[in-house]
Amino acid sequence: MSRWSVFLLVVTLLLGAGTEGWANLQWSQDEIRAIGAHGPWPPPATVEPSNRVSGDRAAVALGERLFNDTRLSGDGTMSCASCHQVDHGWSDGRARARGRAELDRRTPSLWNVGQSHWFGWDGAADSLWAQSLRPIVDPLEMASDSGRVAALLRGDPTLGCFYRRAFGTAPGSDDEALLVDAAKALAAFQETLVSPRTPFDEFRDALVAGDRAAAARYPDAAQRGLKIFIGAGNCNACHFGPRFTNGEFGDVGIPFFVRPGEVDSGRLGGLAKLMASPYNRLGAYNDDKSGASSLRTRHVQRLHANFGEFRVPGLRQLRDAGPYMHNGHLPTLRDVVRHYSEVSPDRLHSDGVPLVRPLGLSADDQADLVAFLRSLAADPPPRQSPPTECRAG
Repeated sequence: MSRWSVFLLVVTLLLGAGTEGWANLQWSQDEIRAIGAHGPWPPPATVEPSNRVSGDRAAVALGERLFNDTRLSGDGTMSCASCHQVDHGWSDGRARARGRAELDRRTPSLWNVGQSHWFGWDGAADSLWAQSLRPIVDPLEMASDSGRVAALLRGDPTLGCFYRRAFGTAPGSDDEALLVDAAKALAAFQETLVSPRTPFDEFRDALVAGDRAAAARYPDAAQRGLKIFIGAGNCNACHFGPRFTNGEFGDVGIPFFVRPGEVDSGRLGGLAKLMASPYNRLGAYNDDKSGASSLRTRHVQRLHANFGEFRVPGLRQLRDAGPYMHNGHLPTLRDVVRHYSEVSPDRLHSDGVPLVRPLGLSADDQADLVAFLRSLAADPPPRQSPPTECRAG
């Protein structure tokens, strides 16, 4: 063999090794469009119209301080950060949330929560600020009240300073209005919790751009899992878009029995709580006077088919977010994939529209799907400490 032939052979082998993932998996234009719909990431920043301090830097600073302040709770021992811990992906790593064990629900992650339109596992809140208010006054959680929150804003000089910068006035005499304002500042902070770019995002962008070399860096197993996700698994029927969720609710065959004789009705009960709440978007505390932001709440229907339905979570940062499902029923991602592979149709609520079917995945297919789901996570950069000083003006 000539030197030139040897050279060409070596180059061919090197190029083949460098593009193995691309060469082994062919992507149709329909598949590329489906994958492209899961980005780009991160999304552009938006302002939430029902919250007049959404996106305001002073409100973010106030909200972050309140988020970590145990004085918000009735006994002074619990803060929002007690359950939504940065080192646990803004959750707590527990199968059951503290104080809410009677519902057998786990603490949801706050990653990308600002882009949701229903909040909580049952959607009992229609804004992030209303959801932020609920645990503060819930006797099973922080067990506080409007008077305690209002006194804190009036009495703490730093909090009062940030409040004046965010809301343009000193804390007033209306305790309930100050409770709502505190919740809106908490929401402004939580809107900043946007998850980092991931290996999937690099692959998605490369695939859409036709960059073969960059796309080939995405592991083969993750690519095979992605094909299942958008293909035979039909996972993107519910987990679509940049956040990998439709933001709605479904019954996926997880038991809704809490204990003998008790059930968690999920979305059915959540809608009843939503409509009874004075803090929903139809109420006086919605800052959007145009009424446009309340249309979804105004027209939502409470149906018996909602029984046993729970919010479809986003899949970003799923890698370290276990245990999984609304009640922490499944310890690992492998268990989640196995559940969808083997789910019994008899476990689904008979009045609802079936969202899932047993996928019957092989062990290799299940491993590939897990590899893809893990590629939707990345280590976030270290967070900076919130500001400790405030100058009015």
